[in-house]
Amino acid sequence: MLYLSQVLGRPIYDSSRDRIATISDILVRYGDDDHPPVIGVVARMRRRDFFISDNKISELGEHGVRMNSAVVDLTPFERREGEVLLGKDVLDNQLIDVDGKRVVRVNDVQLIDTGDHWRVSGADVSLQGFLRRLMPKGFYGSGRPVEVIDWADVGYLATDTATATVQLKSSKDKLSRLHPVEIAQLAETLSPVHRTEVVESLDDEIAADTLEEMSTEAQARILEEMDEERAADILEEMSPDDAVDVLDEMSDEKSEQLFSLMEDEERADVAELMPFEHDTAGGLMTTEFVVFPQGLTVGETIIRLREMAETPNMIYYLYVVETEGTWKLKGLISLRSLILADPLRKLSEVMRSEFRFAHPSDSAEEVAQIISEYNLLALPVVDDEGDIAGIVTVDDAMEILLPKNLQRRLPRLFS
Repeated sequence: MLYLSQVLGRPIYDSSRDRIATISDILVRYGDDDHPPVIGVVARMRRRDFFISDNKISELGEHGVRMNSAVVDLTPFERREGEVLLGKDVLDNQLIDVDGKRVVRVNDVQLIDTGDHWRVSGADVSLQGFLRRLMPKGFYGSGRPVEVIDWADVGYLATDTATATVQLKSSKDKLSRLHPVEIAQLAETLSPVHRTEVVESLDDEIAADTLEEMSTEAQARILEEMDEERAADILEEMSPDDAVDVLDEMSDEKSEQLFSLMEDEERADVAELMPFEHDTAGGLMTTEFVVFPQGLTVGETIIRLREMAETPNMIYYLYVVETEGTWKLKGLISLRSLILADPLRKLSEVMRSEFRFAHPSDSAEEVAQIISEYNLLALPVVDDEGDIAGIVTVDDAMEILLPKNLQRRLPRLFS
């Protein structure tokens, strides 16, 4: 096992044991491997950097590099796609530790000989790693505690090197092990550029869930910096009310551009909410809810639920309308009550026909108070014709009632 700091600046000897250069950096290939292989070293000789492949290296250690050849190619070094310099791209940069759910600074890089290759095995994030680089060997104290993060748990590495950015983006499989709340909290500790890269590295659904855990201002900045097609795809996955809020935060030109790129169905859902003021029930509601006609039996309703292609992520209430294809709200039933009801009874017989509701023009604060006072998980919004226009969920209501410093601690029940 070696640390990067133990080899940087060390001499390079040819097969005749003549010193020909020093180690400027270590090059690895970054891809699907949890532990990227070392493919060679960047050598420096009289201000010239050239590459020595690992197949020309017989020894790599604290004393430097010994080659198995006396012939070197002095062609100036140029990094190729998928190649990462451990010193330049990794050292001193921040990374997301998926296992520890934190952002830490890389103080040193651990390498291990696996027989076929030297590989990156971990990132030293301890004070020991920092001292190892600054002080001569033996002075930093071998008894100090070392904390090395397994490279397989590195979900994202923040680097400012443009040629390595694509390769150093998070593996979505790694970051996706975290809850969107955790991803959002970690991303917000990074710079705006790296925050955008984290969201870009996720699939559309998780990216949307992650954005919904951030402030509206942060959502807008991230989507504005992304490719327009990709930003529109993520907007489509967001709740319509959240999509309206983030579009309203953008410039008119950018908002219109992304809105026009959305698919017809999702664009229609967003357009439906746009006319409402933000401080009203209409501005607070979402159009993600499930309705069924009152003539269906409980059993038929359950079968339809199972067959639905898409449903809101969390269904606490089903809204019962007059007839198929209409929106005239007649009652509601909780999912729990539906499951426990006699499968042969009609929805009209088991639904609650008396319930609290709001009008689209009601103030958002009044709606939030109703949800809080009656311990509701959602409140239907009904227009002048008696049609259900949307629902206001408890998490949106609590954002109005809670102080700003507590809002971020509230779990999103409907995300």
